[in-house]
Amino acid sequence: PSSFDCSGLVVWAFAQAGRPGLPHSTYALIGMGVEVPMSQAQVGDLVFTNSAGHMGIYVGGGAFVHAPRTGRTVTVESLANYSVVSIRRI
Repeated sequence: PSSFDCSGLVVWAFAQAGRPGLPHSTYALIGMGVEVPMSQAQVGDLVFTNSAGHMGIYVGGGAFVHAPRTGRTVTVESLANYSVVSIRRI
């Protein structure tokens, strides 16, 4: 794909990893799996920020990969730049 929104990136990435069928909705995804504390976050966990209106995938080292907004380049950023609402393992 040439562009993603945040949940679209997550749905696409999980499908590529053999986990198709996730809902294309940040608010649906935050209700899935189990919540884990930041201290126990693992690569592949879902990270929800900005009052749960944004999300990405944890890549380790306190960072996540995300699509900042529709049409923007997918990027890896430090979670220190965001207010983390929840980390979910699905």
